[in-house]
Amino acid sequence: MRDARVPEGGLYEGVRTLRPYPEGWQERPYELIEVVPQTRVIGAEIRGADLTRPLSPALREELNRALLEWKVIFFRGADLAPEQQAAFARHWGELETNPLLARGSSDEIVRFEKAADSAGTRPTYENVWHTDVTFRERPAMGAVLQLREVPPIGGHTMWADMAAAYDNLSPRVKERIDGATAMHDFIPGFARFTSAERLAELQDEFPPVEHPVVRTHPETGRKMLFVNTSFTTHIVGMDRAESDRLLAELVRQAHVPEYQVRFAWQPGDIAFWDNRATQHYALFDYMGHRRVAERVAVVGDRPF
Repeated sequence: MRDARVPEGGLYEGVRTLRPYPEGWQERPYELIEVVPQTRVIGAEIRGADLTRPLSPALREELNRALLEWKVIFFRGADLAPEQQAAFARHWGELETNPLLARGSSDEIVRFEKAADSAGTRPTYENVWHTDVTFRERPAMGAVLQLREVPPIGGHTMWADMAAAYDNLSPRVKERIDGATAMHDFIPGFARFTSAERLAELQDEFPPVEHPVVRTHPETGRKMLFVNTSFTTHIVGMDRAESDRLLAELVRQAHVPEYQVRFAWQPGDIAFWDNRATQHYALFDYMGHRRVAERVAVVGDRPF
């Protein structure tokens, strides 16, 4: 009989542990909204919430619970004005500004606009799994994205549940990363589409920061992988070759379909994701068509 062993360090076939909630989580019925899960562990459509009006404390609590349980929540046809979108996000805290990205109608609003003739332009923030702004000492808690213009085909966004990714690591890998930290830097992620001069101008404002490889969610207590392709440069205390091998294995976990949800946008749709618990991937598969989105992000805490 030939050896049945496969190489270590990659993805594997077979059954995975898929649990949407942390251990001990108390499930309760929703009274003000309808929550429609889109997968086993991540993504839910929210029905019955009017985002054009200020949220009552009870409605805010139910939406936050849905966000914690499903990591990204979707609102079809919300069609908010930019100031309404920002007001909705402020229910979760102070809004972030980002000098690295194009400004919308205010400093807090980022505008992503790709024209129909953009097929030959430099790549931007698309086609890569990442968690937003992990190069900050306090990465964003979450983000609210609305599509203003949607291409007739493609332009979807995907999210991956990094708690599920951690749950399914082998005991050997979990032991290696227990207590480990990694460095995060904005330059690798933005060098693809930002001039060297602009990067140099901002490097003192955004020095490299150190975060745990496995962070603990501040509200649920759940452990989650917290490294990503765009901004994580190396694991502290490892030589470069060893760090590269381990990081390659860890970031590949976002590629597992069972941990993902994929959202097909319509104009006016909103996605609100927990940036602490997810990675996301915007697909640039709509060459020859126009896509316009606006995003606001909520300032987060220091990962632990």
